[in-house]
This record gives sequence, C-alpha cells and structure tokens, in this order.
Amino acid sequence: MTGYTMLRNGGVGNGGQTWMLWCSTRNRLTWLSFTLFVILVCFPLIAHYYLTTLDEADEAGKRIFGPRSGNELCEVKHVLDLCRIRESVSEELLQLEAKRQELNSEIAKLNLKIEACKKSIENAKQDLLQLKNVISQTEHSYKELMAQNQPKLSLPIRLLPEKDDAGLPPPKAPRGCRLHNCFDYSRCPLTSGFPVYVYDSDQLALGSHLDPLVKQAFQATARANVYVTENADIACLYVLLVGEMQDPVGLRPAELEKQLNALPHWRTDGHNHVLINLSRKSHTQNLLYNISTGRAMVAQSTFYAAQHRPGFDLVVSPLVHAMSEPNFMEIPPQVPVKRKYLFTFQGEKIESLRSSLQEARSFEEEMEGGPPADYDDRIIATLKAVQDSKLDQVLVEFTCKNQPKPSLPTEWALCGEREDRLELLKLSTFALIITPGDPHLVISSGCATRLFEALEVGAVPVVLGEQVQLPYQDMLQWNEAALVVPKPRVTEVHFLLRSLSDSDLLAMRRQGRFFWETYFSTTDSIFNTVLAMIRTRIQIPAAPIREEAAAEIPHRSGKAAGTDPNMADNGDLDLGPVETEPPYASPKYLRNFTLTVTDFYRSWNSAPGPFHLFPHTPFDPVLPSEAKFLGSGTGFRPIGGGAGGSGKEFQAALGGNVPREQFTVVMLTYEREEVLMNSLERLNGLPYLNKVVVVWNSPKLPSEDLLWPDIGVPIMVVRTEKNSLNNRFLPWNEIETEAILSIDDDAHLRHDEIMFGFRVWREARDRIVGFPGRYHAWDIPHQSWLYNSNYSCELSMVLTGAAFFHKYYAYLYSYVMPQAIRDMVDEYINCEDIAMNFLVSHITRKPPIKVTSRWTFRCPGCPQALSHDDSHFHERHKCINFFVKVYGYMPLLYTQFRVDSVLFKTRLPHDKTKCFKFI
Repeated sequence: MTGYTMLRNGGVGNGGQTWMLWCSTRNRLTWLSFTLFVILVCFPLIAHYYLTTLDEADEAGKRIFGPRSGNELCEVKHVLDLCRIRESVSEELLQLEAKRQELNSEIAKLNLKIEACKKSIENAKQDLLQLKNVISQTEHSYKELMAQNQPKLSLPIRLLPEKDDAGLPPPKAPRGCRLHNCFDYSRCPLTSGFPVYVYDSDQLALGSHLDPLVKQAFQATARANVYVTENADIACLYVLLVGEMQDPVGLRPAELEKQLNALPHWRTDGHNHVLINLSRKSHTQNLLYNISTGRAMVAQSTFYAAQHRPGFDLVVSPLVHAMSEPNFMEIPPQVPVKRKYLFTFQGEKIESLRSSLQEARSFEEEMEGGPPADYDDRIIATLKAVQDSKLDQVLVEFTCKNQPKPSLPTEWALCGEREDRLELLKLSTFALIITPGDPHLVISSGCATRLFEALEVGAVPVVLGEQVQLPYQDMLQWNEAALVVPKPRVTEVHFLLRSLSDSDLLAMRRQGRFFWETYFSTTDSIFNTVLAMIRTRIQIPAAPIREEAAAEIPHRSGKAAGTDPNMADNGDLDLGPVETEPPYASPKYLRNFTLTVTDFYRSWNSAPGPFHLFPHTPFDPVLPSEAKFLGSGTGFRPIGGGAGGSGKEFQAALGGNVPREQFTVVMLTYEREEVLMNSLERLNGLPYLNKVVVVWNSPKLPSEDLLWPDIGVPIMVVRTEKNSLNNRFLPWNEIETEAILSIDDDAHLRHDEIMFGFRVWREARDRIVGFPGRYHAWDIPHQSWLYNSNYSCELSMVLTGAAFFHKYYAYLYSYVMPQAIRDMVDEYINCEDIAMNFLVSHITRKPPIKVTSRWTFRCPGCPQALSHDDSHFHERHKCINFFVKVYGYMPLLYTQFRVDSVLFKTRLPHDKTKCFKFI
C-alpha cells in the first residue's frame, strides 16, 4: 500500500523494486514454456530414436518391438488362447459348409421323391375313379337284376267304401254279431294306422243328457289320443259316448235308438261303431238293453247274457276317477302281506231270497235231483260260520247300517260311502265279491265297483261265481290278480285263502295294483284299453311311441381331441370287431307283421314276476296277447346268449344276439363348460360309441367362442325347456341305439371299463349295468328307509351317473311312471337316479348289476357337484320313502353279485371276504 501510494503521488523512491518484480515474473513464464516444450517435443523424439537404435542393435531373434511373422506372434503366451479359438471356429465353419452341401443334396433327392409321389397320387386318383365307375355300374346292374327277378312291393292302396254302403249282410240274429260278420275290415287296412273318429257329444242331441263330468273327461282324453282323427272319411273306428246319463228316465229307448240311427256315419247298421257307457255310480242303468245297436260294439259295465256278444262287446271298468288322478299318498302300502282281517264283505240284497236259511237243503239233497237252493243262502251261512269260529279274524255284514245303494235285482248292494268302504278294505287281506244271484246277469256295475275298490287299496279280490265276465277278461290274465271261485265251493274258500303263501299273495297284490293303474284308474286308461283291445282283435300293430324332439344348439368343433393313454388303454380286453363305417345304430324292430321276431325278442308272458304286462306306450297299453311283439323302443331282447353259435370265440361274440351294435352317451351338464370339454375329450377313440347327446340343462346358451372337441363321432347339444334332472331320461329322437350310457359331465371312466360295462349290459338288457353301487337300509328307530353310500358287499342301486340302460326305460320314465315321482325330482333337484332304479326293479323284479370294483367315478380336481351339499343325503332319504309310498312297496332288491373282468383282479379286505364276485 505504501509503494502504491507513492506511485500515485508521483514518487520515485521505490522504482527499482517495481522493475525487479516485473522481470521476475517474466522469467518464470519463459522457463515454464521451455520446460513444456522439452517434455512434449524433445523427450518423445529422443525416446523414439533410442528405441529404434536399440531394436536395430539387437539380434534378429531378440527383437521385441519390430514386426514379426504369424508363427512368431502365436508363440506369445497371452495370445495362445485367441489362436485356439480362431482355429476351432475355422474348423466348425468347414464342417457347417460340408453339412450344408449334404443337406442340399438330400433336399434335391426329396424333391425328386415328391414329384414321384405326386405322379403316383394322380395315378391312384385315376384308378379310384375307374373303381368308382366300376362299382356304380355293378350296383346299377345288380338293381336291374333284382328288379327283373323280384316283383315290386308297395303298401296296399286303401279303398274306402261309399258312405251309404252297408257292407256285409246283417246276421240272422242280433246276438250273432262277431268280428267276421259285423266288422268291416276294409276300413282298417294293416297300414292304416288305426284312425279313430270320436263324435262330438255337444253337437248331438244325446250330449245334453250326459253327465257333464263324464263328458268333459272323455273329450279331454279323446283330444290327447294318438289314434284320434278329425277326418271321418278315413276313420277305421267311430266312437260315441252314450253314458253316463244325468237322467236316464228322460231319454226313452225308442228316442235313443232313433238318435243312433241318425248319426252321420251310422250307415244303416252302425258297423265299425263303438258305443261306450261309462258308469260313475254302482246303480247305473243298462241304457242299451232292449235297444237295437245293429253292428256297433258296446262297451259298458253292466251286461245281461241276452245282450252280451262274446268276442265282440267289451266289459269295461267303472269310471271312478273322472277328472282327477289317483292320490298315491292315500293308497295303503302293499306290505305287510297279512292285514287285520283275512277277508271282509259288506252288502245287502234288496230282493227277498227265494228260500230262507232254515229251509235251505244240503248239497247232498241237491245232488239227488231236487231243485237247487239259492247259493246266496248257503254263502251267508258259510261265511257266518267262519266268522263265528274265530279261527281267523274276518268281517262279514249282510245288512247295511245305513240305507244301501240302489242296485239291480238279485245284486248285492253296496253299503256306506266310498271312503268308508275303502277304510275297511285297507284292513283286509282279501275282499269277497259275491256275483248276482241272477245267472242271466253277466256283470253289473256294483260288482265292477267292488272289484275296482279292492284293486285300488290292495285287497286281493275273491269272486264267488265263475259265470261272471270280469273287465277285459278275454285279454287280461285275471288268475294272476284275483281268485275266481265257483259258488258251490264256498265251503272251501276259507281253506283256499289260508293255503296261499305270502309270496303268491304279494305277487297277486302287485299284479292287481298294476291292473288298476294301467287299465282302470283314469279316463285315459279306460279309453286307451278299449282301443287297444279292438286294435288287437283286428290285428293292427300299435303306433310307435313318440320320441322327444331334440332342439339342437349350434356349436363349433375345434381341433381333434387328444387321447389320454390312461383313458384309451384297453389292455387285452377285446370286444370283437370295431366298426370302421359311419355310426352304426342298433336295428329297430318296431311292431311288424311277422312272427320271426319271437326268435329274437322274449315274450313278457314268460318273464318272472307279475309285471310282464307293463304298457309300452302312454297311449296304448300292451295286452298279453300282443306282448310277444315288443321290439326296439317297445321291449327287450332275450337275456344272455351270445351270437355266433358253436365254435365262436367268446371275445368275438361280444355278447347279446346282435353281432354288431353300438351305444349312445347321454351327458347332462349345467354351466360347467371346462369340465364338459374335458369329459368329451376323454371319449375320443372310444370303441362302439355311436353318438354323444349333451343335454344342456341351463337356460344360458354355451359361450359363442367355445370350441367343442372333435372326437370322431357326432356330438348333439340338446336344449331343454327347463332345468330338470328328469331331462337326463327323455327319449330323445337323436338316440338311435338301444343302449344308453348315462354319464355325468364330471365322470372319469377308462375306455376299458366302459367297454366291459357295455359287454355285460348286452348279456342283461333288462337291467341297469353300471359302476357306482349304493343300497337302501331300514332305520329301525325311525321306522323309515335310508339311503346309504358306504362301501359294502351288498347293493340295491346303481347310480345312473355312470350306467348303461335300455332306451325303453327312458319311455317308461318320461311317459308312464307316475308324475308324482318326476315332480319330487324337480322339487329337490335330486333323486332321479333313485327313481330310475325303482322303476327298473319294479318292472323286472331284478336288482341292478354292478361291474368292476369302482365305487366312485368323479374326476379328480373337478368342481363340486350337487352331491356335495349337506342336504343331499337328507333329501335322498325323503325320496326313497316317498317313492315307496307311490309304488306301495319297496321294489329295490339286494344283491351281492358283482361282475369283474380278470384284468382288474380286485383284492378284498379281510372284513369283506364274504362278498361274492363273478370273474
């Protein structure tokens, strides 16, 4: 600061110091620049020169920085690895080049082969076309030869007579009418289909006198019948309802006869007409007595001998349940076999007896030639003696406590109301029915009513009087359901009733229940039975049973399904030749005109048990005389007996009497698409599979983007009207085989198991053959039946979640089985498999057949089904007890029989060694 101040003030005392400072700074900068120049320029030049001279001074073998050859460079230690890599890469490139050249040569050879194959394919196509032409020409030539050597057959042309054509000449006597002289067969050709025209009672003057309830019930039945037609010109039969009348007195016989002759299609004599008189009361008058009915058939419940024409007129049952269905809950069970009373009878004879009890003579006196005493007197004395002896508890009353019902002369009038009579019959093992004392009275409404009520509650009828004509007697085997005893054997009735075994008594009770349900119970059953009897008499086949029309849901098929080796492994189980053609349906033997079908189909008359008359259609009951014509869809084949005869190998026979046959899988599903697809894929490659029918039980349609597997056979997806488990057993028209494999969408069965089950079913076509077995048990503390699924040697049911059964049972389940059972299934959404087991055991009186040792069939990992619900077993307990009430007894039968293949070789636990197994 001091120097600086002096300079500012112009002083010179310190001037030397300032100059020295400036020079010092200038020298430093110069030295620094020189140093940098030496380091950056001179030092590199010197180093370069030194290194160059050093390299030149050394020996050629000792040079380090000079240029070197390739071999010398590889000798350097840190470069050796790089050299090795370069050599290996070079070798690989050489190998790849050689391989490329080799592949090019192979490609050239394959191209040559492809060209050769194309040429051979073209040649094969030409040969195939030539073969097709040859086959076509051969077929054409064969048809020409057949046409030359065989006459052309066609259905006969139906010739209808003129409206006013009387046809055959009338018989000499009115009672001489029979089918051959009073029925015009020309109106009923074999191929006509049996058309029936029913007169509209409301359009006739006769209709105003009819009971409104009877008329309404009859009209409703006629509208639903499969044979009824509205075209009267083509009709084979004409049906007219003439009773029951509201006021029989109001319509005089002459007026009634005049109205009959005025019918538009009466044709002067009424041939091919049926006059039906349905009686709701026990005292219904015989309206058509002393009335000329010409050649018309008469169907009613009361006949005199002078009026009844055997083989022509029909004795029908009374119409008790006109518009209402029978209440199965009020019908008593069929067991126990013995009831409180051995037999009962209540009635009163209004007309005075010809002789009193004191004046009645013995049978010995009558045999000596004197006039016979009134048998009713002897019956009263005998029955009272049995009651007084107290050997058995019986109840006989020959005087009504209240006013007896009106009745015909010499007929035993009914006592009390219908409800009171039924309560007494529920306590009776047998029900006595005393026929009228007048031998000219063939049948009366009172006797028919007693017979109806006895069958309804399970009291075995005992008819005293062999001259009586029971309803439908020329068709039904009444000796299987009732006892008909001549009146002179009244003293032996007690001994006869006590001699019957419990098994025979129970069989008669069951058959009587079957008669009542099938032929007597409702207006439908009576009308259908009348038509069935006439149709059978004139030998016209019954109409086929209707099938359920399947509404198919369109779906897309995806790629071919894979085959699980665990599912498709058939092992050594060979069931004969596998069909390689398109789906091979079972031959359908519908009712035809040849008797050769009896060689293939068993007559139900030879079937064990009392149920061989079970109807094959809801419209037309099967009668014993035509039961032998039951065919596919309407009956069963014989049980057992493989095709092929002597020397035929067992494996090639496949079982049954059809050399080639397939089955249809029916699978019920509900909104489980993934599980369903997996189950369908497991069916890929399954031998003998004809078709898969998927019953889509959900109102929601399948996903649009869902791809269905291609398993080699058609998959039909059927839409249902409502969500019901009963849809599993509908007889879909898409089912073309007799065998149905009902299977759940989560069932997991191997192919060899399915094939083995199919083989067993072919040997027992009337049985349910399946895998999961169950049984029922009696709960003593609660006095009820229980459903049991525990492992056991004994079984009585086979679940239809994996079972084979005949398509015929689908008809019976859907159309014939009591509607109350199907309603129970819909209410609980459960028990359809139990209902099918009840039905089959009820018809065949045989238990199902379980195959293999498998007890469960659910696939592992599938979503839980309805059976996993806690209430599942509780509902099944209720179902069994309800079904028992409907059937009146427990139809399920126990069995320890199980069919196993030798491939399974099941090991039984020590506590199960008493099981019987067939290998």
